[in-house]
Amino acid sequence: MNSYDRIARVIRYLDTHHTQQPDLAALAAQAGLSPFHFHRLFSAWAGITPKDFLQYLTLAHATALLRAGDSVLDAALAAGLSGAGRLHDLCVSLDSATPGEVKSGGDGWIVEYGLADTPFGICLIGRVPRGICHLSFVDGEPDADPRVRLRAQWPRARLRRRDSMAAQLAGRIFDRGVPSATGEPLRAVVKGTPFQLRVWRALVQIPPGTAVSYGRLAQAVGHPGAARAVGTALGRNPLAYLIPCHRVIRETGVIGIYRWGRARKRAMLAWDSASPVPAVDRGAGPGVKVSS
Repeated sequence: MNSYDRIARVIRYLDTHHTQQPDLAALAAQAGLSPFHFHRLFSAWAGITPKDFLQYLTLAHATALLRAGDSVLDAALAAGLSGAGRLHDLCVSLDSATPGEVKSGGDGWIVEYGLADTPFGICLIGRVPRGICHLSFVDGEPDADPRVRLRAQWPRARLRRRDSMAAQLAGRIFDRGVPSATGEPLRAVVKGTPFQLRVWRALVQIPPGTAVSYGRLAQAVGHPGAARAVGTALGRNPLAYLIPCHRVIRETGVIGIYRWGRARKRAMLAWDSASPVPAVDRGAGPGVKVSS
């Protein structure tokens, strides 16, 4: 069996068995190779890893079911996932900038940025080569230079304004339709401490229409006594709405403060509740993949 036949056989197998979520060993067995050699061969031929290919098929299947009217939970289970939260996590994955990228301050990078209208006001979106790096709301600051915020994150990067890019991304992020027209998630990259990243990753698994308390979120990240530290991590969230810190409320049920305004937080919670499918799956509408 030559390389093409091996890969074609695995792809045909995935077409009919992706709802079983086969692992790398099972796929390698179909190709008659060790997991190591199969992973290398598949990545070279398909251009993506076997895991990424399986995720693409899973998300595409779930998207089709959502379009057909299935609930988020039913679509997730039918696609072979453990639940709605798993589908949401598939669309939104958060990775960190590498130590080298943090140290260089974006040296050699071009940060594309722009302003765009959203259901919650004007936002500033920044994108680096590996994905979205910034999303914040700027209304109330009409004369502020948006580049100041971006330079604080990536001081050595070159900045290039592209409002059309920002508008296109905003359209996907705040789309209340199905996860993604292409089945491909948005990608994002963030800078933060290990604890902040743990909190942010936990946040992207909170389904739209659901709220969690600071204490419960602290428990979820393995630090039950760190509710205050969780609040600090939320205050440093670099991706408004994509990392849904607006879904965190006080133990008493009070909405609480929000970095971009309490009224906006209420509007976002109402928007989430009315959305037919995961809003973050905007990428979540689109899926968000935050890469490292």
